[in-house]
Amino acid sequence: MTNSAEHTTQDARRFLKERAAHHRSWRHHLHAHPEIAFQEHETATFLREHLAAMGLDLLEGIGGTGLVATLEGRRPGRCIGLRADMDALPITEADATLPHTSQRPGMMHACGHDGHMAMLLAAAEYLSGSRDFAGSIRFIFQPAEEAEGGGRRMVEEGLFRLAPVDAVFGLHNWPSLPLGQVAVQPGPMMASMDLFQISLHARGVHAALPHLGTDAIVAAGTLIASLQTIVSRTNNPHEPLVVSLTQIHGGNSLNALPDTVELHGTVRTFSEAARELVPRRMREITAGIAMSHDIAIDVAFTPGYPTTFNHTESAHFAAQIGDNLANAPALRAFAPSMASEDFAFMLRERPGAYAWIGNGQSTPLHSPYFDFNDELIPLGALYWIKLATAFLRRGLQEPSSSVT
Repeated sequence: MTNSAEHTTQDARRFLKERAAHHRSWRHHLHAHPEIAFQEHETATFLREHLAAMGLDLLEGIGGTGLVATLEGRRPGRCIGLRADMDALPITEADATLPHTSQRPGMMHACGHDGHMAMLLAAAEYLSGSRDFAGSIRFIFQPAEEAEGGGRRMVEEGLFRLAPVDAVFGLHNWPSLPLGQVAVQPGPMMASMDLFQISLHARGVHAALPHLGTDAIVAAGTLIASLQTIVSRTNNPHEPLVVSLTQIHGGNSLNALPDTVELHGTVRTFSEAARELVPRRMREITAGIAMSHDIAIDVAFTPGYPTTFNHTESAHFAAQIGDNLANAPALRAFAPSMASEDFAFMLRERPGAYAWIGNGQSTPLHSPYFDFNDELIPLGALYWIKLATAFLRRGLQEPSSSVT
């Protein structure tokens, strides 16, 4: 590490320690006022006011409520994008004793996006105070990460045309990892995510006279078991694949067979071949069950997120930045997660990497008891500061072509 880099790190640590209480207050405010996908209007206002006070140039309304703040250095150079997600989840917070507990019933920051925003804001505050770098930094605040595709929408609405970057990086807090430990590797980090809906249409009839109609519920039972053979008997066992049914809807009477039963679910994989296999086999299986049960079955398959795929050089660079951030080396080889992340759409457009940073807690993401660990805010902010300044000092030569 150069003397300049060492000075930046030491100065940033002092700054973040002095401002820690202020940065916690930002996170607590955001936690108390959660907003779900594409409804992050107050959140965007909060971010805009703080970023404008730092003297950053703002580009608003990309992806609905998304915004990009640009910080120009003292000299021209390359440009790096740093992304944080903004949305909360439609979950009711279980711990009402927190001083910053959610004030909005049915909504809470159960995935730590409040902390992600606070970390990136804290980094922006420090960097805007010196601007002692060549190039520019774009702080990207993205709406609707939670299964609604805000990242895709920002890209489709011209994110990288309106706010070009040479590379883009993401960071997510991760339970079970020690506080501040970074995990990042080349290749897959998070699985693809697709959705499906299966509608079974029968001839409803009195429950005492099933021979006069057809039974969508019995057919659904057969279908539920049969769908699991896609993973166990059709997919290559060396290719991870999850097919999960998450909803079943059918009937509203105790003495009548329903006309319709609906099944909803999700598919996760790292393989494009497996991603193409599932809808084909799903339609073949449902066709056979429809014939054997004398009913009609419709399948709607909705592509969701691609695999979150880190570019090689960017991942190695992010790992170097993460080394000893909290007195532990970055993890560089581990099992990727079968969860999904719409930062994948940004990585398809620009080189970059998505990393996890340990929150030192055992409460899982999306739990109604989850509360972001405030001790992570200065560590995450320091990661962003070191990453941005090192990138602008050395640059990365990775090609910007899309990864498929």
